[in-house]
Amino acid sequence: MSKKAKVGFISLGCPKNLTDTEVMLRRLLEAGYEITGEEIEADVIIINTCAFIESAKHESIENILDIAWLKKNRKLKGIVVTGCLAERYREEVMEEMPEVDAMLGVGSIDKITEAVESVLKGKRYSSFEDKNTCPLGGARFVTTPKHTAYLKIAEGCDNRCTYCSIPDIRGKFRSRTIEDVVNEAKTLEALGAKEIILVAQDTTRYGEDLYGKYSLTELIRRLSAETKSAYFRLLYCYPDKITDELCSELKENDRLLKYIDMPIQHINEDILRRMNRRGGKKAITDAIARLRAAVPDIVLRTTVICGFPGETEEQFEELCRFIREAKFDKLGAFPYSREEETPAADFDGQIDEQVKQDRADIVMATQAEVSAEINQRKLGMVLDVIIEGYDVVAETYYGRSKGDAPDIDGMVYFSAPKGLSAGKIVKVKITETVDYDLFGEKV
Repeated sequence: MSKKAKVGFISLGCPKNLTDTEVMLRRLLEAGYEITGEEIEADVIIINTCAFIESAKHESIENILDIAWLKKNRKLKGIVVTGCLAERYREEVMEEMPEVDAMLGVGSIDKITEAVESVLKGKRYSSFEDKNTCPLGGARFVTTPKHTAYLKIAEGCDNRCTYCSIPDIRGKFRSRTIEDVVNEAKTLEALGAKEIILVAQDTTRYGEDLYGKYSLTELIRRLSAETKSAYFRLLYCYPDKITDELCSELKENDRLLKYIDMPIQHINEDILRRMNRRGGKKAITDAIARLRAAVPDIVLRTTVICGFPGETEEQFEELCRFIREAKFDKLGAFPYSREEETPAADFDGQIDEQVKQDRADIVMATQAEVSAEINQRKLGMVLDVIIEGYDVVAETYYGRSKGDAPDIDGMVYFSAPKGLSAGKIVKVKITETVDYDLFGEKV
């Protein structure tokens, strides 16, 4: 029975989590299971959860409870919970959520076949192997559009920012070898990937544990030399680790997109110190200056936290001024989430939830003005756009420029004769801007 069983997947959280989902998918396919996108048809559903901040935990729990309805009312035999929620709250979930039949910690995703087998036999199952010694990488069943793929180059984090639970959930920072990463990139390109997005908790720290030095630039050079034509995009780069060598590579390497995601979290020196952010304000301003000096048209994306414990109105206004001055191309703002067992959870000066949200809203309104100014300068420009699909209602194609990462940045909508396929790169002349999106026509 089990070899003919249908398995459904729900993957929550970040792209790093998605790559784990894809590893589990591949293992189940190799074991003979059928993967279904229709939850109502599934015999078992795996929910790969996120638990980074409070809203992510709520989303994970809501998904579990929603799927539990299928156990009572349809053919679903079991629910397997994996990922960060399982790792962080293993005892609470098993005790308080009888709907859950199996749990795997972040070090046990290679046990997914055993978990599904047990659930189909009516037995509860759990495995929480050492997240600091488990294998990294693994063959994947890629679920993103075939022209785009994520490539996780390292796992875990040692930075110990005071607001963050990731080191406890995901373990110590561990890089994959250059050879391992390059081999996976070759596979992704052979499957059709034109854009490969490098991800880790701290991408810029890549290789320090294996090679005794930051080795991201060396990795990029090897990737470029040993693949044929795919572009590479960098996410999750820390400002204190933006080296001159990396700036030079961004300038010189035509295969490395002129885009970098560099979360700064704040700009006030006291707040950064309380956050345990390395390098402080100088590291941030210096990284921005060196990146823009090397690549004047580089697209900079960042994220900030609003309402960190003790943040005064003056410190918040300093952040807003910096956002107006720095003119990031892309920016996301999040209200501080008080996470248990993190140092910041016990800091004095905890701020009211509504005040935190209001500050995040003000930051996003500030960034909207910056983005409108930046987008206005794109009117009349011709951009390379990778097609994502066609909107039949609006009768227009949509895609992304090289300055837009999937799922987090804006889109380019454009008119063109029918018959174009997803993944094709076309030239689009920009004729209009609306909020964070661009509109134009194929040339």
